[in-house]
Amino acid sequence: MSPSFRIRHARPDDLDALVALEESSFDHDRVSRAQWRRHIRAASAAVLVADTDGSVAGCALLFFRHGSKRARLYSIATSHDSRGRGVGAALLQAAEDEARKRGCETMRLEVRTDNTTAIAMYEKRGYLRRKREPGFYENGADAWRHEKPLV
Repeated sequence: MSPSFRIRHARPDDLDALVALEESSFDHDRVSRAQWRRHIRAASAAVLVADTDGSVAGCALLFFRHGSKRARLYSIATSHDSRGRGVGAALLQAAEDEARKRGCETMRLEVRTDNTTAIAMYEKRGYLRRKREPGFYENGADAWRHEKPLV
């Protein structure tokens, strides 16, 4: 069975959906409307969305530094209705593809130490746990830093 969504780059008309997804997915460390607007247009970022018949089922936000061979996956979020349907994994694959296309050799990310579902997804796909980051999040929660070679 093929997925009922496609991954594409976000457009300015996705802004309301991105903000709504962010608010329903995270209690803190949220990306603001102004930040989404800036990231959609920025050469140093990529915003990917999982589109299901014109609705945003999920998104991934990546950052790139000029001259760096390392991409940073800042966030992946999926709508409650889309969880367990492969949306997160498809966004992760698309993020890696985007990073490779931009010449990156590694992808780095941080994930809450208690987010066992996300940790399992990342580690199943080759991300290696590198370091615990105490108090990484706005609310004081710790994070695991993960990294994966893309070449």
